[in-house]
Amino acid sequence: MSKTENGDKWFGKPAAALKPLDADNAASELADLAELAEERGLKRLAKLAEGGSPLSSFLAAVFDLSPFLRDCARRHPDALEALFDAPVQARLDALVEDIAGVGLRDDQTEAGLMQRLRALKGEAHFLIALADLAGEADAATTVRRLSRLADASVSTAVAFLLRDAHRTGKLVLPDPAEPGKGSGWIVLGMGKLGAHELNFSSDIDLIVFYDPHAPAVTDPLEATELFSRLTRRLVRILQDRTEHGYVFRTDLRLRPDPGSTPLAIPVEAALNYYEGRGQNWERAAMIKARPVAGDLKAGEAFLRELTPYVWRKYMDFAAIADVHSIKRQIHAHKGHGEVAVKGHNVKLGRGGIREIEFFVQTQQLIAGGRFHELRGRETVAMLGELAARGWINEEARDALAAQYWFLRDVEHAIQMVADEQTHNLPEDDEGIERIAHMLGFENADAFATAFRASLHLVEKHYAALFETAPQLSRGVGNLVFTGDVDDPGTLQTLHELGFSRPSDICRVIRTWHFGRYRATQSAEARERLTELTPALLETFGRTRRADEALLRFDEFLSGLPAGIQLFSLLQTNPALLDLIATIMGAAPRLAAIITRRAHVFDGLLDPGLMSELPNKAYLAARLDAFLQGAELHEERLDRLRIFAAEQKFLIGVRLLTGAIDAVRAGKAFSDLADLTIGAALDAVKAEFALRHGQVAGGQVAILGMGKLGSRELTAGSDVDLILLYDHEEGADESDGEKGLAPSHYYARLTQRLIAAVSAPTAEGVLYELDLRLRPSGNKGPVATHIESFRKYQREEAWTWEHMALTRARPVAGDEAFCQAVEAEVADVLARPHDAAKVLKDAAEMRTTIAQEKPPRDIWDLKLIAGGQIDLEFIAQCARLTGNIEPERWPPTSTGDALARLSPGFCEAQARDELLAAYSLYLTLTQIIRLCLTGPFEPDDVPPGLADLLLRSTDLPDLGVLEAHIRDTAKGVESHFDALVRKKR
Repeated sequence: MSKTENGDKWFGKPAAALKPLDADNAASELADLAELAEERGLKRLAKLAEGGSPLSSFLAAVFDLSPFLRDCARRHPDALEALFDAPVQARLDALVEDIAGVGLRDDQTEAGLMQRLRALKGEAHFLIALADLAGEADAATTVRRLSRLADASVSTAVAFLLRDAHRTGKLVLPDPAEPGKGSGWIVLGMGKLGAHELNFSSDIDLIVFYDPHAPAVTDPLEATELFSRLTRRLVRILQDRTEHGYVFRTDLRLRPDPGSTPLAIPVEAALNYYEGRGQNWERAAMIKARPVAGDLKAGEAFLRELTPYVWRKYMDFAAIADVHSIKRQIHAHKGHGEVAVKGHNVKLGRGGIREIEFFVQTQQLIAGGRFHELRGRETVAMLGELAARGWINEEARDALAAQYWFLRDVEHAIQMVADEQTHNLPEDDEGIERIAHMLGFENADAFATAFRASLHLVEKHYAALFETAPQLSRGVGNLVFTGDVDDPGTLQTLHELGFSRPSDICRVIRTWHFGRYRATQSAEARERLTELTPALLETFGRTRRADEALLRFDEFLSGLPAGIQLFSLLQTNPALLDLIATIMGAAPRLAAIITRRAHVFDGLLDPGLMSELPNKAYLAARLDAFLQGAELHEERLDRLRIFAAEQKFLIGVRLLTGAIDAVRAGKAFSDLADLTIGAALDAVKAEFALRHGQVAGGQVAILGMGKLGSRELTAGSDVDLILLYDHEEGADESDGEKGLAPSHYYARLTQRLIAAVSAPTAEGVLYELDLRLRPSGNKGPVATHIESFRKYQREEAWTWEHMALTRARPVAGDEAFCQAVEAEVADVLARPHDAAKVLKDAAEMRTTIAQEKPPRDIWDLKLIAGGQIDLEFIAQCARLTGNIEPERWPPTSTGDALARLSPGFCEAQARDELLAAYSLYLTLTQIIRLCLTGPFEPDDVPPGLADLLLRSTDLPDLGVLEAHIRDTAKGVESHFDALVRKKR
């Protein structure tokens, strides 16, 4: 066999010696390849696959280690045969050239394009992986090859679509042989594609713009629809999975305001957006932006227009604030124990790829405006430039560059196993051993040692980078707010303090100083405020979205009846000023409360606020004092609303500052609901009795359900209730002036209670009520006799109703009757339940919920697969099937139930993982519901809220947190399958 035939020229040098996990399986896979090659007439490959050479041993190991590459070889053995005629680099060049020509064929159809693209990309993808594993290509070469492959694929698809639009008269291309030229269709590659740094199973981030005045555009008014339709087709061509696979998964979510903008955006609208509303993360994203297809000249012109937006002339204090907020998380991780190898996220985890990328990008944002050398797209090249400019030392540059490429190698190995878009190392020993062998390590231990050392080295330099990076002194300079004209020095000072709209801030502060609010009408108040202003601006400037926070404070100030006390207090209490800034910057929901109802602020003046736990006894004493002297019915109800609003706010502030944790907050919110709803019930009963009297022997109990019953209420929760009653057997009518039959009496009483608690008034609502969990739901009476309840629960209730009952507890009413109701609930739950039916019904119910109420996104923590519902169902099923370890009181809290899952039902490790998930979800839910009135939008989260979430979970950035949620949900879903669906 000649040198060419034995394959030495495949990679230009001998392939790396990889060890298979299973030598017998490797030999079997090679034999299968030999047989397949013989069938296809691929003589040289068949000969090679008979074994006996280093190259055949390499192939056998690859097929054993990577099911994906094994399957590629089975589908396309001719790709290997072709390497006998041309080495891998030449073959890749030919494939890219073929891809580029596919879109320019006159007879090309969309279906034909999709099929041909998938075939060519599949072969190139396969060869890039082989070359990487063989050692022919290092990580830097591999990412370049992958990016070049993506460029060619996108470009040829765009060329095809432009020519198709030209053929149908939608566009008139100046030169159909070069369809992109003058077309006005701008396709920017973002992220790793823009930086030529794609990973093996990467999706590609694209942003699409168009110029409506380009020569090819025939009707500017129709251009948005035309280019959006072309973009939609582009995505389909690239990412739809067919029997031939896919080309690249494609993500368009980096475009401006993706929830409300078309897929293709006019250039002028995009420029207006970035200049007027663009956020810091979007500036960072634009660092890597690169025209990859379509009208490349127009794309370059667009990026030149964006230069002042991305590269600020002055040191960027908003970016510095970003760095400082993340820095706290870094210090939380420094020396934080051993780094786990199994399951570690190579991209987002401690010491991972993102830490290197993040530092480079933030330093570019800060200094790239002055130093053009720092405007490059590639991470390692920019490490070199940072060292050249003195931002980091040479040791850091060399160490981070080396570890970056090592971690990219690990990332590629992970993805080459099954072509999955994951960055997590396997959770099992065999999986780690597989990755070790793919990377050329002797065994898993050797790899784990090198991997930990790499992560620790990155972590060390990452933390040190923030300590050694050039810092700025930003003392307060000019602050002049007299007259009607902005002082230039003041505008500069405000910019340096972190405000992005200094002129607007000047206007707001002039409003204060001109005495246009009641709180600033007195000369003394304005004098105190003038003295306070520098500290106030510095404090709000640190909130990162300083302008928004200060404008919320302005709204608050405009509603205050007086200001001297507040201004004096803030002058002498910097911690309180920090707290207000935190509320205004991190918690729009609390800011809205404090703005609409300034009286809730009074509670912050209590010096014992943070030191006293808001338990039931504390709240009850406060409520009794607050209700003193309120004799009239409506006055008592209004005081209840005021008290509840203030205490919800103060519980929230304690949670916000870390004075209490999420579990304690849930109990405090629930205790507050118990007390205030109970007081409302007492007031309504007394008022109702004035006209309708009493029913003989009448008793009432309110059964708290859902999160109230489990004492897990959040700041924004509504309240699930069932009202139960009893009376003497012979009672037929109440004894009042207008007597009512008992059923009618208690129905009317309940309706009055609902109105008292949930009807909107000048003081707001006490709680939104939900009574749908009562027997027969909305079809049943709003009040239920205890006998009807007993009979229904024993004879008619569905499994889901008994599941809901596991969280029930009496929260208000006549004490003796509440005890009887509690005993009744316990008796119903203690009755024998068919375990198989309970689990089957619960599994079916979970499936139905998933179909009818799919989660919005991963932050929909209740509805995601593996989310809060799964945890609640596990706890409820365990309670109904007798799989809770006995204690004196059965648990209503999901957390308590999970902690007491019996060993026969759930192994200790699984129980611990479920508890950890419960704690994570509860913490995030409490904070998000406290701070926001609507859903959590990860692309537009208030930076202060992001800091709170990261501080509460001890994670470095939202990307890591989101990855942690996904991993946690995946684990919970697996446990749900094992425990409830009985799939193992």
